[in-house]
Order: sequence, then C-alpha cells, then structure tokens
Amino acid sequence: MTDAALGTIKLATTDELESPARRALRRLFKRKGAVAGLVVIGAFVLLALFAPLISPYEPIATSWSLVRKPPSALHWFGTDELGRDILARVIYGARASLLAGAISVGIALSIGVPLGLLSGYRGGFIDALISRITDAMLACPFLILAIALAAFLGPSLGNAMIAIGISATPIFVRLTRGQVMSVKVEDYVEAARAMGNPRWRIALFHILPNIMPALLVQATLSIAAAIIAEAALSFLGLGQQPPAPSWGSMLNAAQRFLTNAPWMAIWPGLAIFLVVLSFNLVGDGLRDALDPRER
Repeated sequence: MTDAALGTIKLATTDELESPARRALRRLFKRKGAVAGLVVIGAFVLLALFAPLISPYEPIATSWSLVRKPPSALHWFGTDELGRDILARVIYGARASLLAGAISVGIALSIGVPLGLLSGYRGGFIDALISRITDAMLACPFLILAIALAAFLGPSLGNAMIAIGISATPIFVRLTRGQVMSVKVEDYVEAARAMGNPRWRIALFHILPNIMPALLVQATLSIAAAIIAEAALSFLGLGQQPPAPSWGSMLNAAQRFLTNAPWMAIWPGLAIFLVVLSFNLVGDGLRDALDPRER
C-alpha cells in the first residue's frame, strides 16, 4: 500500500473520531461572516457586563449646558436633548436589548419546545389542539401580537420580555413538532421503543437531543427578532421606561431632532443594526455548520 493511501486512511479515521461539537465549531469558524458576528456580539456583551467600568458618564446624568452638543473629545457620540452623554446611554442600552433578546427567547423555548415535543410525539387530539392554537397565534403578525400583549400587561421591560417571549412561542412549537415527526420514525427511535423504553424517556433522551441543532439555529435568529421587537416596544413607550436607557426609546426621543441633531438617532440605530446583523450572521453560520450534509 502506498504512502498516499495510508495518509488518506489516517485522515478519514481522524475525521470519523472527531466529535460532532468539534466538527461543528471547526465548520463555524471557517465562515468569516459568522466569526465577525461572534466578535461583534462578544464586544456588545462585554460592554453590557462592564458598563459601569467602561461608560465615561452616568447614563441618566443631565446637564442643561450640554443640550444637543455634537460629537466632541469630551462626548464622543454627542449629547441628547437633556444633555445626557449618548455613548453612555448606548453602552447601558445594550443591557436592555441583550437581556430582552436572551430572556424572551428563553421564555419561548421553555414553553414552545415541550408543547411541540408533546404534539409531535403523541399526535391525535393533543396534536390537533396544540396545532390549532399555534395556527391561531401565527395568524397574527409577531410584532403586532407583542405590542398587544405588552399593552395589556403594562409598560415595563419585564412585561415587554414576557410579551415578546409569548409571541415567539408558536415558532418553536411549529419547528419542534415538525422535527419530532421527522425523527420519531428513525431506526434508532424504533429500536429504543422495541427495548421497552417509556415514551417520556424516548422523547427526552432519544428525540430531543437530535432536534437541538435546528432549535439552536432558530433561537439565534429569534434573538435578533426579539431585539428588534424590544426596540420597537421601547420606541412606543411599552418597553424600558425613561430615564433608563434603551436603544428604542433613544430613537423615539431623537425623531424630533433629526435635522438639528442627527447623531442622536445615528448611534442607537447603528447599535441595533450591528447586533441584529451579527446574530443573523451567526445563525446562518450555525445552520451551515450543523448541517450533517456539509462535509
């Protein structure tokens, strides 16, 4: 046997021994867009976590002598209509946006995945009932439903996160149900059933782990949608309440001064754009990296 053939066999053996997680990470880091997205998300997470150490000023400190000042050496992003430093408010606003994205998707996952798992695995009347409720919720646009729920619950960041989470739940119910119905007919599930495993064990230990990649991709993309929804609710006065900083409320305040002080809208708008774009890039990268057909 030639050395080239031995090298090919050795390489194939190494690839087979590589764990699925390591293989997915290797594929993910080959995608420049996903890596750039991870870097931007990591930067914003660090800004949110260490905001008191990084921020040059207090986000709610006002100064009537600094009203709507353009960017300068003292105030890199300028000041707003109350003389507050926009850079400080953008940094602290990252906390509200990232927290809303993570918690809202967490709520949607905690409700949607169990319901979708139950619906897809049991079938019958339970499946029909859950599917019809899901269809009814999906008939209403995501943002409209979130606004209606936030208005019903009352204006606050916590209620906005609950409203966004409930509005995103039908997406995960539908996705989980479809994935379960596809996986439950696989040979390894039939083998587990033939060995006498109870239904709950098959669902939790054999089906759920194999549908996690699709849920992970959807969760990443849903965080981007949740951040936009939180900004929209704050813009309408249903999210983070003044004087606490939020990118959406900053855009609401800036709309009256677009001609005289455009920097008030540029920086929070750019922050929303960068974070949402980054999560979408990471989601696309994860979808490719976790695809078993990709080699």
